[in-house]
Amino acid sequence: MKVSVIIPAAGGGSRFGGDKLSRDLRGRPVLVRTIEAFTRRDEVTQIIVAGPPDDFDEFVDRFGAVLGFHGVVLVKGGRTDRWESVTLALESVSSDATHVAVHDAARPCVSQDLLDRVFEAAARLDAVMPGVEISSTVKEVDRDRARDVATSDALADAILGEETASTIEAMPVMRTVPRQSLILAQTPQVFRVDLLAKAASSGAMTGVTDDASAVAQLGVDVHVVPGDSRNIKITRPEDLDLAAAILSPMVGARP
Repeated sequence: MKVSVIIPAAGGGSRFGGDKLSRDLRGRPVLVRTIEAFTRRDEVTQIIVAGPPDDFDEFVDRFGAVLGFHGVVLVKGGRTDRWESVTLALESVSSDATHVAVHDAARPCVSQDLLDRVFEAAARLDAVMPGVEISSTVKEVDRDRARDVATSDALADAILGEETASTIEAMPVMRTVPRQSLILAQTPQVFRVDLLAKAASSGAMTGVTDDASAVAQLGVDVHVVPGDSRNIKITRPEDLDLAAAILSPMVGARP
């Protein structure tokens, strides 16, 4: 099995509030930490990073040297959604690749044990992804009927001329969702290269939030293997502290 890894890294990090991929994570940028997990794998013969098209030169200046050291191919990603970056990166996948693995740029805590499971399963199955079971009760809420239930301090408001209380959004529960058959999807998601290419050319990837959804539209069974709760995606600033704590025993633990 020869795997080309695609890392979509063209997003603006709006929920994070800025460029999260450049933030320091135990001495290296988040993006570099993510890449390093795959440089240790014998199955991985190519790593492609799809960067922001409008700031691509700056992206290359920031990451080009260290990623070039790891043999990473840098390409321009999409301007709209993640799927566009994956589609563009597919054009650079080497001709001898048998599989493509797509991994979130902001998931630097992926462990070698998790990669063992995913790659071993992908050698026998057409489409594989990791997932974790949901332990909490799941509720469906009605966002259209949300209410702000925060109370303001009338005296302070009068003095300052503004509302001083923070917003507390309360949404009514519509139903409890059975969780027995639900999982939280993770990456890397690994596919036979021809299947992912077919999904891209057919338009099945348009608008999807993960590549497994696109491949499933082709009628292909996507199999889930056990994921890892530590394989978090950095979305908000506080996630950096959690990622640093998770990586602490992992860094240098396995060659």
